[in-house]
Amino acid sequence: MALAGAMLAAPLGAEAACPALLDARMETLMHGETSLCQFSGKVLLVVNTASRCGYTPQYQGLEKLYRRYKERGLVVLGFPSNDFGGQEPGSAKEIAQFCEINYGVSFPMFAKTSVTSAGGNPFYDRLAQAAASRPRWNFHKYLVDRRGEKVLAFPSSVEPNDRKLVAEIERLLAQP
Repeated sequence: MALAGAMLAAPLGAEAACPALLDARMETLMHGETSLCQFSGKVLLVVNTASRCGYTPQYQGLEKLYRRYKERGLVVLGFPSNDFGGQEPGSAKEIAQFCEINYGVSFPMFAKTSVTSAGGNPFYDRLAQAAASRPRWNFHKYLVDRRGEKVLAFPSSVEPNDRKLVAEIERLLAQP
């Protein structure tokens, strides 16, 4: 599966320099638990996803962004969620197969999680607090700078190829 190669092992000592925002271990969609600290120093586009949503075709644009910018340090992180309209009812295996077969997703995908209420996913709680914005629907996007300090929020209606989103990604990638 394409998703199999998406997760990287955290290098030794990576945890010590980990920004507070990324200081968490999360279950991946298909490959067990991993540390978010492995993404330290990367620009992150964090998206809560769903397989049966009107915004689901955004997977294609997210994959294009990931492939276009990953060598420069962008990582797209997908977090399937069934919080909105029950639009992600599948098992981890079903979600992974759907993403690979329909959209060729190769960016890291995590286990299905709740993104709407405080106390659910601690990473999403920190993102929501940093951006002063919590997802209101599937495909809400958080853009995180390399230091894990600045977090911008983009609503579901913002497509992955939106000029403002791409401009912010390029701006953050240009920063050390």
